[in-house]
Amino acid sequence: MTTEPPAGLTPRNTVRGRPRTSGSVRCDRCGRTAGKARETWPEGKVCGPCFTLATRTHGTCPDCGHHRLLPGPPQLEGGPRCAPCAGILHDFHCTRCGHEAEFYRRGICARCALRDDLTALLPADPADPETATRLTDALCAAERPESVITWKRSSKVQALLASVSSGQTPLTHEGLDRHRETAGRAAEHLRALLVHHGLLPHQDPYLNRFETWIDDKLRPLPAEVAKPVEHFAKWHHLRRIRAKATPDSTARGPVHAAKQEITETIKFLDWLWQAHGRTAATCTQQDVDTWLATGPTTRKAIRTFFVIAKKVGTNRRVDIGHYTTKGRPAIPPEQRLAWLRELLNGTSESLPYRVAGTLLLLYAQPLVRVAALRTDAVDVNDGTGTVSITLGTHPAPVPQPFAELLTQHLWNRPNLRTGAGTESPWLFPGSRAGRHLHPNTIMDRLRALGIDLRGARNTALDEHLSAAAPPLVADALGYSHQVAFLHADAAGEPWTRYTDLKSNHSARQP
Repeated sequence: MTTEPPAGLTPRNTVRGRPRTSGSVRCDRCGRTAGKARETWPEGKVCGPCFTLATRTHGTCPDCGHHRLLPGPPQLEGGPRCAPCAGILHDFHCTRCGHEAEFYRRGICARCALRDDLTALLPADPADPETATRLTDALCAAERPESVITWKRSSKVQALLASVSSGQTPLTHEGLDRHRETAGRAAEHLRALLVHHGLLPHQDPYLNRFETWIDDKLRPLPAEVAKPVEHFAKWHHLRRIRAKATPDSTARGPVHAAKQEITETIKFLDWLWQAHGRTAATCTQQDVDTWLATGPTTRKAIRTFFVIAKKVGTNRRVDIGHYTTKGRPAIPPEQRLAWLRELLNGTSESLPYRVAGTLLLLYAQPLVRVAALRTDAVDVNDGTGTVSITLGTHPAPVPQPFAELLTQHLWNRPNLRTGAGTESPWLFPGSRAGRHLHPNTIMDRLRALGIDLRGARNTALDEHLSAAAPPLVADALGYSHQVAFLHADAAGEPWTRYTDLKSNHSARQP
């Protein structure tokens, strides 16, 4: 197994997690030293991390056949045993609910301790008792209630929960919006939990923040600039994105593109008013040509504004053509293979990001699409041991060793032990309930390794197009036929006449 990254590439060498406490007491379970033993069981002294792992391991005991807590030594044949079968005399049953787990407080488990804390925190006579009960039940439903206990220690969280339960803050999206400045991330986390558990209707987080972003952008602008920008932002972009936003289709991409177009439009109209005293209605073609010729290529984003201005009759004099990129980044095929070997066998990154990076390098998947993949896209055939993944119109085979890596990730996904529960449909669950991992998180981690994301995707797509016709590649990888042919032309592959040849062949058939 490779432990070193490809030559010339920078690995992520940071060690995550809290460092283990040094000491002279040797744990008889893991063999490492600690400051003191957490417990003494039949096999000897057990350190704190081993004790925590043991008291969170549930399954079927191989000796008695009962499904319960398995704190016994994991190295035994058949796996760990339950406490009686392992000779552990401690009774792990919660004195209140009967669940077997580590005692969090005075003989009760963490879930019961969390319920006590929420009962004490929330008003004794809430405005809506049913809502307060459902809110408590939603927070206590976390697989790992210890994380919710830590989360609610914040004074901002406590004030927010008390305000919602007392009725001061309506249990609506508008009510939570009032706490955006004071509670910040706590309010967004609570919103995600409430949506996930059905206490609030779905609301796209990107669309919600986009509306506030527009108002913040317009506020400092002079009226001559703000009026046309407001029409462009709200009547074109916001209305269009609202119509397309669904629980299964995030508004992240459209909002990101709209923000860039609105920002560049503001820059241009502000310059036009400050430097020449002209507005969008009196703007000339020379003004636009001067602006585009004296700045970066991002200024081309004002094209959509003038397309809309021409349609509504605000300005019919200005015409801006489509912008085409002059370069197409790519990486050498040898570098792509080196990164594939590292992600499949190396230790530069954790499992989820190795899987995400392999989907980029092997299947030419944009990371925005990778982040939004669902678990039902992966099909593991227990009978044959084969694995396939659906990225386009039909499943694509997953070769080894990636099949093993993907299966391992599928059954060990992170971020499933908080308020979201284990029912997340996402292949890459996020830290907030009901949401997948943010694409930028994956991008930042892979860029930190030194991977050229666009170059890697283009090279991977070129490799597929060199072996198969663009329509076949498009259907397998989830691209449109037009995009596949454009990439084939850019890569110099002889598939440009594929459609004509296919049509001629079909015409000759009897």
